[in-house]
Amino acid sequence: MGTEERQLTARGEERRRQIIEVATRLFAERGYHPTSVADVVDAVGVGKGVFYWYFPSKEALLAEILREGQKGRRRHQRDAIADVDDPVEQMERGIRSGMEWMAAHREVMTLIRFAATEERFAPGIRKGEAVAARDAAEPLARAIAEGRVPEADPDLLARAVVGVTQHLSATLIHADPSADPTPVIDAAVRFCIGGILAAPATATD
Repeated sequence: MGTEERQLTARGEERRRQIIEVATRLFAERGYHPTSVADVVDAVGVGKGVFYWYFPSKEALLAEILREGQKGRRRHQRDAIADVDDPVEQMERGIRSGMEWMAAHREVMTLIRFAATEERFAPGIRKGEAVAARDAAEPLARAIAEGRVPEADPDLLARAVVGVTQHLSATLIHADPSADPTPVIDAAVRFCIGGILAAPATATD
């Protein structure tokens, strides 16, 4: 029976969470490949048998870290827009809350970037990014239908927003952990929302 099918006790859930948190830190600090299951269990203070009770392999553990990370970011964004009906404000809050989550979860984002370069993990990362883009496209489509945003492909705009926010998070926010991420987040919001709302360029005679 797989770990996802087991009904864990509260203590079991806490142990599983501890393994995930320690592994996230070690994978991000040392690298996924150099870090062994033995390294993880030594840091947690348990035996390998305990590890394999919760996860069938190191690969399965990283896959779960990635899955939980992508779900956590989406959940944070959904919570941020839950009390807002205006689609433009939803877009603004979604961008801001997503980048705030990425700033607060640097280790997870380090692993997501690593996984995007690995054949065994990349399909899951791409799937998660596609889901995030669909989430972003929904308020965009409503804003376009209401005439608030110039006619455009909402899916393409949403993917552009995902690309911009992830790139800025990786190159500016995560590059300097001691820096305040707020100016970068503010600039990303202005850039993305300003670009979305701007009238399309037209050729001149």
